[in-house]
This record gives sequence, C-alpha cells and structure tokens, in this order.
Amino acid sequence: MLRFALHFPGGGMRRSGLLLVVLAAMLWGTDSLFRRPLTRSLSPVTIVFLEHLVLVLVMLPFLFRSAPVLRNLGRRDWVALAFIALGGSVAATSLFTFAIKHGNPSVAALLQKTQPIFTLLLAKWILGERPGRWFWFCFPPAVAGAYLVAAPDWRAAFAFNLQQPETALAAMGAAALWGSSTVFGRYVVARVPALVLTGLRFAISLPMLVLLYVIQPRLDRSLPASIDATFSIVAMALIPGLLALIFYYQGLRSTSASLASIGELAFPITAVTANWYLLGSRLTVSQILGACILVAAVTLLTVLGSTNSAPPRAREGSTPGEWTA
Repeated sequence: MLRFALHFPGGGMRRSGLLLVVLAAMLWGTDSLFRRPLTRSLSPVTIVFLEHLVLVLVMLPFLFRSAPVLRNLGRRDWVALAFIALGGSVAATSLFTFAIKHGNPSVAALLQKTQPIFTLLLAKWILGERPGRWFWFCFPPAVAGAYLVAAPDWRAAFAFNLQQPETALAAMGAAALWGSSTVFGRYVVARVPALVLTGLRFAISLPMLVLLYVIQPRLDRSLPASIDATFSIVAMALIPGLLALIFYYQGLRSTSASLASIGELAFPITAVTANWYLLGSRLTVSQILGACILVAAVTLLTVLGSTNSAPPRAREGSTPGEWTA
C-alpha cells in the first residue's frame, strides 16, 4: 500500500488527509481535457467501459495479493462497495459523460456543486457525522466560489435549456451519486486500504459495464479509431482516475465525509486553469473572483480542519440506520 508522509507545523493526520482530498479533486479537474474530445466519436457508455477496463487491468494483480483483506469484509462492507462501484462509477460517470456530450459543460460542472448537499444528508444518517462550526463557516463561500468558477457568465448559468432537461437531470443525478459515494467510501475506508478499495471499485463495476456496452446500439459500440483516442482513454483512466482515487481514499481515512465534500470543490480550479492554457479558454472577471474565494475557503479549511472532532467509524454488525460511531 502506498504511504504518504505529509507534515505540517502544528497539524495532524486530519489536516494532511484534507490536503490529499484537495489534491485528488485537482486531478479530477483534468478529466474533461480527455473526456470531452472522446465524446465526439464514442458513446458515454463506451468511454466509461474502456476507462474501467484499463483500470481493472492495472489493479488486478494487486487485488489478487489482497485476498486476505477481502475475506475479512462483512456484508455491509460489500453493500457499501457495491453502491460505490455501481452508483459512483457506472451510473454517475456515465451520467456526467452524457451531460458533457449533449448539454452545456458549464451547467454540468455547476450542478456538481450540489454534491455536499447529498453528502451532508447521508453522512448524518450513515456515519452520524455532525460538521463543526468551521465547516458551516466555509461552506457558503466555497460553494459560491465554485459556482462562479464553473460559470463564465454567472447570470446566464441559471438559464437551463428547457428543451433538453435530461442533460440537467443527468448532471444532478451524477452529483447525487458521487456525493453519496463520499459517505459510503468513508464508511469502508476505515477497514480497507486505499488501494484495495480503489481496485474493488473498478473490478465490481466492470461486469455491469460490459453488459451495458454489449446491449447498446451497434453504432454506439464503435471503438477508438486512432492512437490519440486510445492514449486519451489510458491517460484519463490513470491520472484523473486511478491516481486521483488513491489520493482521495487515502485522504478519507482521516477526513470526515462532510469535510471531504468541501475539499472536492477544488476541482474547478484545475479545470479552468487547464482550459485557459491548453484549450485557449480565458477566464472572466467573475471566474477569477470565484477562484480566489474557493482557494481561500479550502485553504482555511486545511488550516482549521484539524480542530474538528475525529471522524467516526461505523460499528460492525449495526443496521443501516445505525452506521454511526
């Protein structure tokens, strides 16, 4: 298992854990650089299927060596893993890819800022987490900053295309599933090493993705026709996919789900910066302002996050409504 040695004056594991979550979110911000061009020639299901195929091939040897850990997992651990894989990987990634392909990418990104709402609702029920006062202090500016960063024109971002409501619903569905996966990931990572959890997420997802790939229309089953497209799939799988999730789950080991949901909002900074330098997409004044607000809110959480109480761990053998500390 990878081990990370991050040290901060006067800090602790909760602070370094939040920084790992923020780093993972920044890597996720590079995802659209690979995914958006692929949607021109490949269906959302095909993209997600090939992405997970690469990830499983990379992680399979490690999973075989981790058999003793898998044998110690309980029934509720496997339920949580199934939700993370089928909800957070298969459904959420497919829905988000669909929203990027058929809708306004800015709207799709903006709707992901609703993830903390779903995380907060589920974290209280599953983990019994109650965010501290610093979370509530930083939550509004973090969401506001992420909103401004994601929308070039903050006023026009509210103008959803009523002729295509399915794209907005798809993006919102992805946000709900990813926000919920944050909570279930926090539940499982207390007993499962980060690399094992990452590999299981991909491996459990693959059979369902194979089925979805086979049953889609023949035209949508077309595979990449160029080396560039193949490289994009592999790079997308390994950088914003594998590496980001390793950092993310390692960070979750010492970060509460509700606090992690704020750290995840850092991904628009990387996305907008990458678009500026690599795609020639410039920032508006409101986006620059939003980036400053978001960076300040996440930095403040990094500095003060260690004042929160230790994140709870779920009790083995409890019922779903009792997954608390």
